[in-house]
Amino acid sequence: MNFQRGRQKEDPEINLVPMIDVLLVILIFLMITTTYSKFSELEINLPQAASDQPPERNNVIDVGITATGNYVINNTSIKLSSSQALSNALRTAAGDRPDPIIVIHADAQATHQSVIAVMEAARLAGYHHITFSTENPK
Repeated sequence: MNFQRGRQKEDPEINLVPMIDVLLVILIFLMITTTYSKFSELEINLPQAASDQPPERNNVIDVGITATGNYVINNTSIKLSSSQALSNALRTAAGDRPDPIIVIHADAQATHQSVIAVMEAARLAGYHHITFSTENPK
C-alpha cells in the first residue's frame, strides 16, 4: 500500500554555500601565510671553494667556456652550431676512454646557456661524470 499517494517526492539539493565559505577561508589563510618575492630581486653570491690540488687523472676532458661563449676542448678551439656538434667533439676528445670526467672551466661572465649546452652535450655523448673548476680565493 502506498500511503503517500498525493505527495510528490522532493528532489534532493546540495547546498553549496557552506562549501564556498570553507574554500574562501582556506584561500584567505593561504594568502596571509604565503610570502611573495620576486625572482628578479634576488641577489645571489656564489660560494667560493677552497681545496688542495686535485689528484692527477688520465681520464679527464677539459672544456673551457669563454665570456663570449667560445668553447675550448683540451686546448683546441671548437666552432659549434649545435649541442650535437659539441657532443661529437666530446666523443672525439674522449677517444677510446670509457666514461671520461668532463671538467668545465667556465669564465665568471660566461652565460648560463653556454654551461648548460656543455652539460647537454655530455649527456648526449653518454658521459655522466661532470664537474666544475673553481678559483681558490686569496
